[in-house]
Amino acid sequence: MSGITIWITTALSLLGLAIAFFYMKKVTSVPLDLGLEAEDAKRLKYIHGAIARGAMAFLKAEYRVLVIFMIAFAVVIGLLINYSLYDTDHATVTGRVGGWYTAIAFLFGGAISIASGYIGMKVATQGNARTTVSAKQDIGAAYKVAINSGAVMGFALVGLATLGLVLIYLFMTWALGDIGAHNNHVLMEVIAGFGLGGSTIALFARVGGGIFTKAADVGADLVGKVEKGIPEDDPRNPAVIADNVGDNVGDVAGMGADLFGSCAESTCAAMVISAIAFAGDPNALLYPILISAVGIPVSLVTKLLVGVKTENDVAPALMKLLIISSGLMAVVMWFFTDMLIPESFQIAAGGDTYTNTGVYWCFLSGLLAGLAVGLLTGYYTSEKYKPVQEVAKSCETGVATNIIYGLALGYKSTVLPYLCIAASIFISWELAGMYGVAIASLGMLGTLVIALTIDAYGPVADNAGGIAEMVGLPPEVRERTDILDSAGNTTAAIGKGFAIGAAILTSLALFAAFITAANSLLASEGRPAVSVDLLDPVVYTSLFIGAVLPFLFTAMTMKSVGKAAFAMIEEVRHQFHTIPGIMEGTGDPNYAQCVDISTRAALREMIAPGVLIMGTPLVAGWLFGVSSVAGILAGSLVAGGVLAISASNSGGAWDNAKKFIEAGNHGGKGSDCHHAAVVGDTVGDPLKDTSGPSLNILIKLSAILSLVFAPFFVNYGGILLG
Repeated sequence: MSGITIWITTALSLLGLAIAFFYMKKVTSVPLDLGLEAEDAKRLKYIHGAIARGAMAFLKAEYRVLVIFMIAFAVVIGLLINYSLYDTDHATVTGRVGGWYTAIAFLFGGAISIASGYIGMKVATQGNARTTVSAKQDIGAAYKVAINSGAVMGFALVGLATLGLVLIYLFMTWALGDIGAHNNHVLMEVIAGFGLGGSTIALFARVGGGIFTKAADVGADLVGKVEKGIPEDDPRNPAVIADNVGDNVGDVAGMGADLFGSCAESTCAAMVISAIAFAGDPNALLYPILISAVGIPVSLVTKLLVGVKTENDVAPALMKLLIISSGLMAVVMWFFTDMLIPESFQIAAGGDTYTNTGVYWCFLSGLLAGLAVGLLTGYYTSEKYKPVQEVAKSCETGVATNIIYGLALGYKSTVLPYLCIAASIFISWELAGMYGVAIASLGMLGTLVIALTIDAYGPVADNAGGIAEMVGLPPEVRERTDILDSAGNTTAAIGKGFAIGAAILTSLALFAAFITAANSLLASEGRPAVSVDLLDPVVYTSLFIGAVLPFLFTAMTMKSVGKAAFAMIEEVRHQFHTIPGIMEGTGDPNYAQCVDISTRAALREMIAPGVLIMGTPLVAGWLFGVSSVAGILAGSLVAGGVLAISASNSGGAWDNAKKFIEAGNHGGKGSDCHHAAVVGDTVGDPLKDTSGPSLNILIKLSAILSLVFAPFFVNYGGILLG
């Protein structure tokens, strides 16, 4: 049975890519002019082309910057990191492994993440207009195009992630040669560079994409809806194309890179922790990669089981996808866990003994915690439930009470998700130690294909409604796309909660892997193990530094959105004042100029938050050593998770409170209540789409960076402490 995990994972990965290709063909086979009059078809193709060109132009500009950064940082990795190989007694150094191997893994992970984002963005911008024309037929046809577009992202990204992990494992096994099973942890730590590469791309995709989309959104809303009183997605608004481009940039490329990073990082963390326990058993060692790969056929079966025929089927269908896929994963993984994980094992010699049944329950605890966090996020952000309805009612007394209620909702909404995550951590730690926590994080990501499918579906449906408005198609078309969009908004909020929960567990798994790797290096040199002791002044002080990092990061990203939005507002106002006939519909706005403003602002403003996240653990480890890094990671994890959930849910609640009022409640569109809701939504936009989701990257990237640089911290760190 040797090597069966590699073969199964490879086959399932290739299956995922084949499924993605199949659905991409299904999406692009829908004619752009389906059922349209010649003039409407011409207008739709123009708008569709503008959105597609803007999205791809931003992505290419961002990737040009990232390629330069990735190469430069790979050189830093190669120069600063090296691993020692020991004999079986760990008494004599038998060789060295340079950091250039880690640098190769880093670049490969970044390349896979870039490819995933590019594929997702490409099909999303192809699917939006095709969803619009399909909505002229019926809601079922429009749903199929939108969900198929999302499926391309889901299957392609997970297929690429799992295949990439297998390939980098095989390459490094060949490149490093026979280093001995007792040095297997070195192989796994080298492979962790793959996760760092994916997470680094995610940082800039999330932050840059979030700044782009919210600059355009805020500019379009404040000038168009508030000052000029024109509808959302009105073609007279110069920022409307940039707004639609931003939906794809932030929620397709950004979210995809974020969850790709979580998948790669959790897998690497689990393999680093179990490197010694399963050194002679590649099937058990690569079990973490298989978890994500198994989600591919499970998600395909789930998707084939769920369809939409009427308007009332849309929202339930998206929820069924999540629930059914979770149930199927729970059943299937029992058999794989029983087959691949030894009946009993120890992570460290002389340590606690764990069982494969315990590992399965770790997986299940993460899977159920992820589902619970997603459903709780839906409860706090959907207009169907009391929390958002209370926020909507608060708008009757003005903007101030709306802001107060929205903030209160966000703070309160952190309690139950954190309790679910805490329960999963406790259960998994009891059953399989640090390895169990890593498996729980992969359990939360077990339905990653479906999560990505639903999340990418959202901006496709949103764009479809905007295109229908800009083309001037019959009202029933916009009504159908609004139904798709409304369901997508709820599931997008669920997706953000899911991503935050996954980031918290992933970060904890990486923290455990970092401590494991650092202690292994220290033990091999005969030095005392690192202790994360709260009575240690270095650890305690570092906890405080870690706790404030998420707040500083949030302040930086929100201010970046504000600066970019300021430039956008000035440009939109300028065009309304200087281009004759815009309000009458006889003059054409300069859409490209607004796209350019958002692009330049995003590329400029994403640098400082990136330096903060990547620089802090490196400087702290160099100056104060491993204990300081551990304290920073712990502080940023606990504080960052709470802040991320709060920010994301407050923003989501304000958004849906506005939509609840626009549906005819509390005075409806144009009322003072609606005006207060629009302002609240504008305040919440950078929270739910920029700062909140970007905090995922902060807590994960700091941890994976620390894991990769553990040899540097051990060998050269703590210069100020002697």
